[in-house]
Amino acid sequence: MTRFSGKSVIVTGSSNGIGRATAVLFSRYGAQVTITGRDSERLEVTKEKMLKAGALPQNINLVVANLTDPNGQDHIIQSTLKAFGKIDVLVNNAGANIFDGTLNTDQSIEIYQKTFQINFQSVVEMIKKTKEYLIKTKGEIVNVSSTVAGPQAMPMAPYYASAKAALNQYTRCVAIDLIQYGVRVNSVSPGIVESGFMSAQGFPDELQQKFLTFFASRKECIPAGVCGKPEDIAELIVFLSDRKRSSYIIGQSIVADGGSTLVAGMHAHDLHDMLGL
Repeated sequence: MTRFSGKSVIVTGSSNGIGRATAVLFSRYGAQVTITGRDSERLEVTKEKMLKAGALPQNINLVVANLTDPNGQDHIIQSTLKAFGKIDVLVNNAGANIFDGTLNTDQSIEIYQKTFQINFQSVVEMIKKTKEYLIKTKGEIVNVSSTVAGPQAMPMAPYYASAKAALNQYTRCVAIDLIQYGVRVNSVSPGIVESGFMSAQGFPDELQQKFLTFFASRKECIPAGVCGKPEDIAELIVFLSDRKRSSYIIGQSIVADGGSTLVAGMHAHDLHDMLGL
């Protein structure tokens, strides 16, 4: 008997990065897991990693679906119910910073609509559609937000930041609404993570590595001096999905960012050098 034996879990956006690492970790703990995304080949890679982690083939439900399409959402949910008979945990991980070449607040309304659809609206729709099943199991919901939600500004990605800020508030609202039925809702807010997030926006791998190396090497960006790994965030998601280990945490967004959000501008400078001490 392992930690999540007999538990049915949906992990959206599980074809790479944080979603893949989360699906693998749930499998290691004995869960029945629905993995889903739009790329069937990447989902097959996730499935292979889950099998290597000890998952039984019958405990993996692979669903190719577009999460922004209501029919895709229904397919994910109904396929999970058919495969496993219930839903115990919903991890709303899928998200994207949709890039059109504009790194300021001049981004188009079309980008705004697409960004909110995947990062916020799809979460609302998935929670509404799974609510009745989660109430039956007194289950858990974990939303994946981001430190870009604030309070610091993010003018190079205004719609993505705003969508994640909306997600944090929605998490709090729905947490209070659903806890009366025994369903816990929380979220995680990762900082910079080596997750392939930039590759999904169309950036080449070498540019992504340059970005990660730059931030990790500067204490005003990441005090810990290292970028996060998908597995770091997966551990936190699984912790929040475990009623025995996190039962008294309700409606919180747990930050995992290597200290990035604690840094003010003055921290980028050495006070001893500045004062000549």
